[in-house]
Amino acid sequence: MVYILLLVSLAVILFFAEVFTNGIEWLGKKLNLSEGAVGSLLAAVGTALPETMIPVIAILFGSGEDAAHIGIGAILGAPFMLSTIAMGLAGFAALAYKHQGTRRKYMLVDESIMRRDLTFFILVYAVALGAAFLPKGLPRTIVALFLVGAYAFYAYHTLQDGEATGESELHPLMFAKKAENPAMTIVLLQTGVALGGIVFGAHLFVDALTKLADIWGIPAFILSIIIAPIATELPEKFNSIIWIRQGKDTLALGNITGAMVFQSSIVPALGIALTPWKLSFLALTSGVLALTAAGIVYYLLRSQGKIKPTTLITVGSLYLVFIAAVIYTGGGTH
Repeated sequence: MVYILLLVSLAVILFFAEVFTNGIEWLGKKLNLSEGAVGSLLAAVGTALPETMIPVIAILFGSGEDAAHIGIGAILGAPFMLSTIAMGLAGFAALAYKHQGTRRKYMLVDESIMRRDLTFFILVYAVALGAAFLPKGLPRTIVALFLVGAYAFYAYHTLQDGEATGESELHPLMFAKKAENPAMTIVLLQTGVALGGIVFGAHLFVDALTKLADIWGIPAFILSIIIAPIATELPEKFNSIIWIRQGKDTLALGNITGAMVFQSSIVPALGIALTPWKLSFLALTSGVLALTAAGIVYYLLRSQGKIKPTTLITVGSLYLVFIAAVIYTGGGTH
C-alpha cells in the first residue's frame, strides 16, 4: 500500500507540475517579466513552498530534540538537493532531449542569469552556515536579518534584469485553451490550483516516505535531510525537465538556482532565529558539498561562458559523497 501511495503521489506531482509551468509562463507574460525573473522568482519560490513547509512546521509546532533535527535537516537538505541532484537531472534531461533536432553540447542558458543566482547563493549560504559558529543572541539575529535583506535585494535585482518575454511562444493556457489572451484571473486560478496540487502530492509523498523510514529505522535527521527534500524537490525537477524538453533551459535552470537562493536565505534565517542552529558533521558536510557544486558551475561559467550538460551531471554526483559520509558515520547527527 505504501508503494502504491508513492506512485500515485508521484503522478499527482508530475501532472500538476506540467499545469504549473504552463500557468507560470502566462503569469510572467501578463506581468511583462523577463524569462530570468519567471524562472528565478515566480517558479522557484512557488515550487519551493512544499519543502519550505516542513522546517516551518517542525520548528514552530514540533517539540523536543528531534523536531530541531528535522527542522535543520530540512533547511539544509533543500539547497543540497537542488545543487546536486536537481542539477544532475537537468543535465541528464538536456542529453535526453534534442533541441531543433540536434543534441546539446552546451546548456541553452543566459549565463549572466546563472552567474547572478550562483553568486548570491554562494555568498548567502556561506554566511548562513557560518552563523553556526557565532554566539547566540544579537550576532545570529543580525545574520538572520541580513539573509532576509539579501533575498529582498536579489528579488529586486532579478526583476530589473532582462528583456520581457511577452512575445515568446507559449502553449495555450490549459484552463482556457481557446483563448489567445486569457484573463489574469484565469491565469492566477490555474497557477494556484496547480501549486495546490503540487503541495498535496508532495505531502502524500512525504507521508509515504515517512512510513517507510519508520519501517527501515532511519533517524529523524537523515529522514529530513535526504528523504523529505527528495520528495519535495520533485516539483523543481519536473518543471525544469519540462522546460528543457521545450528548449527553455534558462527557465529550467533559473527555476533551480532561484530556489537555491530562496532556500539559502529566507528559510535558514528562520532556523537561525528560532533553533539552536547547532550543525552536526553531516549537516556541515551537506552545506560544504552544496557550495562546492555551485562553485564548480560558477567557475566554469565565469571562465568559459557556457556550461555542459555533463558538468551538471558531474556536480550531481557529489550527492554520492554525502551518502558515503552518512554510511561512514552510521547516520549520526552529532
